[in-house]
Amino acid sequence: MYHPLLYRIFRARGVSTSLLVPHVFKAARTRAASSRCKFKVIDGYIDKNSPEYRTKIQERTEVLSSFQEKTNLALQGGGEKAIERHTKRNKKLLVRDRLRKLLDDGTDFLELSQFAGLDLEYGDVPCAGVVSGVGQVSGQLCVIVANDATVKGGTIYPIAVKKQLRAQEIAEVNQLPCIFLIDSGGAFLPLQADIFPETGGRVFYNEAILSMKGIPTICVVCGSCTAGAAYVPTMADEAVIVEKIGTIFLGGPPLVKAATGEVVTAEELGGATMHSSISGCTDHFEEDEESALETTRNIMATLNRNQHFISSDVQAPLYDSEDLLTLALYDSVQFPIYQILARLLDGSQFQEFKAKFGSTLITGFAHIYGYLVGIVANNGFLTSQASLKGTHFVELCSQRNIPLVFLQNTVPKFTESLSIEEQACLIKDQAKMMSAVACAQVPKITVVMKSSLGSSSYAMCGRSFDPCFLFTWPTARVAMDTAQEMTGQFFAESEVTDDETNDDKQKELKDKMLKKFERESHAYYGSARLWDDGVILPEDTRKVLGLSLRAVLSSSSSKDGNRFGVFRM
Repeated sequence: MYHPLLYRIFRARGVSTSLLVPHVFKAARTRAASSRCKFKVIDGYIDKNSPEYRTKIQERTEVLSSFQEKTNLALQGGGEKAIERHTKRNKKLLVRDRLRKLLDDGTDFLELSQFAGLDLEYGDVPCAGVVSGVGQVSGQLCVIVANDATVKGGTIYPIAVKKQLRAQEIAEVNQLPCIFLIDSGGAFLPLQADIFPETGGRVFYNEAILSMKGIPTICVVCGSCTAGAAYVPTMADEAVIVEKIGTIFLGGPPLVKAATGEVVTAEELGGATMHSSISGCTDHFEEDEESALETTRNIMATLNRNQHFISSDVQAPLYDSEDLLTLALYDSVQFPIYQILARLLDGSQFQEFKAKFGSTLITGFAHIYGYLVGIVANNGFLTSQASLKGTHFVELCSQRNIPLVFLQNTVPKFTESLSIEEQACLIKDQAKMMSAVACAQVPKITVVMKSSLGSSSYAMCGRSFDPCFLFTWPTARVAMDTAQEMTGQFFAESEVTDDETNDDKQKELKDKMLKKFERESHAYYGSARLWDDGVILPEDTRKVLGLSLRAVLSSSSSKDGNRFGVFRM
């Protein structure tokens, strides 16, 4: 050890001082210069010849068939006649063709809530009449909202407003630029009471707030902007309009004639020339849609924003993702969560945290497309120990500013079998985890794999706990409890008795209630009402998580995740 007095004495006597001077030693073994550790590899093997696995093959085919049927319905837009009128008579590009021309070549588009608007109380509104998602334009990740004018003539239904608001929320939370491709006839008047009073102007309000926060909104007028839709381009940071097909006005030529008797064309009233040269509502005049979309790409290139990119040097999982749908069909109580993780994580590597404590919840660190994440995954009922473990782990990730990925399969449990003290501890400990999840100031992404039942789904960052993104698998069920348990509880608490109703009537009522609960628990039912950001096939989960992580980490300013310290309970 170096000491000044000894150093002077040794020098005076001619003794070597090398033993007193600090040395820099090389490590005994070479370690990677990177901070990225090599975590343990998960054993993801599954016996595909086992009877349990083989019985799922037919069920897997049925799930895929149902998913494809729903997808085709969402993608068909307004049908053949509406598509022909849109492309031939109106000479406009279809909404997905616009997106293809806008997005960077070879990049993925994370479409959100594709099944929104299907089988609603007022009928089918395919894709809610709006295509929204996260994509890359001129190297910049952004949120895109594009009207599909083939659906219901471009009129806006309540579900479309809700979908647009969700897209703006994603843009605001993740500080992503927002691009609107407007082609809308305004609100659907018969349902105006469900739109105008509460949410009707929220889209415009959000535009102002986004701009105030330095988050750009770019608008391309590639069709009609009638009534309320007229405010979207006029409140955008920059607006592009297409000659002859782009129009902006509160009331069209028929309304002007009815009110004043004046005959005026749409182009004269609110066309591209008028708004680009007289009103100033638009900033860029383009002769066709291709030029307008190219101008939009150029605008995006001027935003000067630093963003994360998915690394091309990423180790793929060691196991085939095609197995995931079959694994998702296993019973909720015996869910093969380790096998699922092995098909989602980089190199199938996972650094598990508290492996032997609270084993019905799996927590640990991993990489997805190179991004370090904290994994919180159900492996059974969320017990008191599991809740405390989850709380501890969420605190760690919050302190270290690590995004959290929740893989949800919240299995219900009859608390009647627990003592009063055990029930009290369970409620208290689950509440601790809920509090930690709610207060953790890090990005949170949730995937509902199987069951999302009961209050423990809140601790696993359910919809009401505001995850940045929430996706469901087709195998998911979201409800207070299983359909059978809810039906039994309903009749147990109701005033109907066997004395008042005969057995046949009672059975008929029970069957009706059971079907109602089963229908309302289905993944597609919730997705149609925007309870999630989309139903995805399990084999697409890794890619969806990668794109979502890039989105949530693209904020120009890093988030302060250290809101509280770590404490053991």
